[in-house]
Amino acid sequence: MRQTDMTAVRHRTARRGTSARDGAADGATGTPGPVRARGGRLRSWQAGLRRGGIELRHLLRNRKEFVSYLSNVVIALMVASFIHDDLPGTHIPAAHLTIAGFAAYLLFQVGLINLPQILVTERDEGTLLRLRATPGGIPAYLVAKSVLIVIMAMGIITLLLGAAALLVDGPLPHSPGDWLTLLWVIALGLLAVVPLGTAIGALLPNAREALAMIMLPAMTLLVTSGAMFPIGRLPVVVQDVASVFPLRWMAQGMRSALLPNAAQAAEPSGSWQLPTVALVLTGWAVVGFLLAVPLLRRTTRRESGSRLTERQSKARMSGALAM
Repeated sequence: MRQTDMTAVRHRTARRGTSARDGAADGATGTPGPVRARGGRLRSWQAGLRRGGIELRHLLRNRKEFVSYLSNVVIALMVASFIHDDLPGTHIPAAHLTIAGFAAYLLFQVGLINLPQILVTERDEGTLLRLRATPGGIPAYLVAKSVLIVIMAMGIITLLLGAAALLVDGPLPHSPGDWLTLLWVIALGLLAVVPLGTAIGALLPNAREALAMIMLPAMTLLVTSGAMFPIGRLPVVVQDVASVFPLRWMAQGMRSALLPNAAQAAEPSGSWQLPTVALVLTGWAVVGFLLAVPLLRRTTRRESGSRLTERQSKARMSGALAM
């Protein structure tokens, strides 16, 4: 028999032996493959929930980071306290529109500004590289980040609306239907921006440049999406561009939940357009998931010790030059 044929036979024999050993092991433990896979997914969820709780406790104990989130609520209340006009064609305080817009923007900020910064910072610290060597590490990491972002978002919205109602006579939902609208707008809004934030975090080069690259587009959308003042006052071209992005519809959904129906007179269409709100946010959620999963996998696959060392060396050099 030729040498190549003998080599092929040895490879096939080795593969059969490996399969047989795996089957024997499964039989010995009495655990079928699919059951073990389900057990692995369950362990990933459990590990992710535990990790999310730990990260939330760290956030609450980190005074500087915690104060930075509270400062956004303080800014929203200060801006609302200086607005004394009514919405055009109504007797509804314009400050109520501002509070509703800030609520939408804070959700937007958590998903599209804070989350990418967290991902890039932890990538530069080597967290993603360590997760590669941990069974179920990446799924558990994603579960933990989802838990952290959802609790952060709900806490910020609760604090903003509660403080606004107490301090500046801010708006609250008027009926069970309005509360339900508030909940699904928050849920769909997070589904729309969190996957996008994950995709952006996978693309950003380093933590030092992350904030600078994100803030200008985010602030532009804040001004052009009707979060601060009625969008009908903006040029039609600006309205059309803003309508492509999720913040414009998140703000409109928030207004529908927090403001009385008379406020629809200040909307460009004269109505809340809740089906359109749901459709646009769902579309962005689908696009975000389609982008986030492959980008995060690619980033994780490309992580290596040499890449991490190179980024950390550049960061140290940049810090030295800045000093």
